[in-house]
Amino acid sequence: MPNFPAQKMAQTIASTSNKLISIIGALVISSASIVQAATIMPAPPEINAQGYILLDYTTGKIIAEGNADSQLPPASLTKMMTSYVVSIELEAGNISNDDLVTISANAYAQNPVFKGSSLMWIEVDKQVAVHDLIKGLIISSGNDSAVALSEHVAGSESAFVDLMNAHAQKLGMNSTYFENSHGLHSSEHVTSPRDMATLAIALIKEAPEEYVIYKQKSYTYNNIKTYNRNTLLWEKSMNVDGLKTGHTSQAGYSIVTSATKGNMRLVTVVMGADSVRARKVESKKLLNYGFRFFETFTPYKAGEKFVSDRVWMGNVPEVDLGILVDTPITIPRGQRKNLKANFELNEQLTAPLSKGQVVGKLFLQLDGEDIAEYPLVALQEVNEGSMFSRLLDYIKLQFANL
Repeated sequence: MPNFPAQKMAQTIASTSNKLISIIGALVISSASIVQAATIMPAPPEINAQGYILLDYTTGKIIAEGNADSQLPPASLTKMMTSYVVSIELEAGNISNDDLVTISANAYAQNPVFKGSSLMWIEVDKQVAVHDLIKGLIISSGNDSAVALSEHVAGSESAFVDLMNAHAQKLGMNSTYFENSHGLHSSEHVTSPRDMATLAIALIKEAPEEYVIYKQKSYTYNNIKTYNRNTLLWEKSMNVDGLKTGHTSQAGYSIVTSATKGNMRLVTVVMGADSVRARKVESKKLLNYGFRFFETFTPYKAGEKFVSDRVWMGNVPEVDLGILVDTPITIPRGQRKNLKANFELNEQLTAPLSKGQVVGKLFLQLDGEDIAEYPLVALQEVNEGSMFSRLLDYIKLQFANL
């Protein structure tokens, strides 16, 4: 038998495989349980607002949008970022829910700056626990509680605003700039519907303990009961559990909402509507459209075999290929039967292969267009085969590459 060391055979294989080898396997994702009648897809609803966006929380799929990158005054939507920064500081251990905050003159409810605005009604020089201030911020939309929390976290509101803008940049909120912690009008204080949706997703995902407060309908502090201005929380037909409303004369009426139906969560942002009623109506339009005409599901689970493919020079003839993450996607209802999955290998599979080694890409396609892409990996370890089996594979490859 000729002497073919493993290194020499590998070099020979490499020399005959100097081009990218693409192996495409088209698999239609269909079964009796998921084939559905096609749904007629209407255009998104007309939204009467300066800007809006509707997207799926899990996948980030944008279902509808209009002027989503317009820089608009956020009003009290600002308090979502104040809340987010506070949650980060709590998680880091820099502050505690039980900390007592001495209320400064700046945070005093009777501060003339706050006249006619939403308040928690805290009093100067009194001590208030952080967890009470957070409820005052989120439920009561208290401008006074926003300043009190900002001073407790950063020493001053201006220093806290620097933190707000730093976190906005970190989240990719590139159309946003904050000048205060509460949202009362300031000339350069702006954000966009897309950025507010990004912030909403971050709050839901990264601050679950804080997020549950957003669905509380009322809060009583110092014998004063205030109500959450997100009136969608009272809608029995919709499972809305957040987030925030905002209004100033310059900003108009805005609302960020999130709601669930089954395993699907949607996020909507409506900014610059004409009235309290209008922002509610427009948000409901978006939610109803998203839940009625779209669905989010997972065609492949992490670790699930997608396909088996030939592996050369190994101790086994084939290796299972799959993905290391779930593949949730958002598609129009009735389109599951048209969903296809393709894969592409980077090169011929040659042992050794380690478990989890990336060997190509998995593409999910609808109507001939890629809608998602994931790394394709080996699901098992494959060791080199015996000298005889490697020699046999080497000979087969010579004929295959002619």
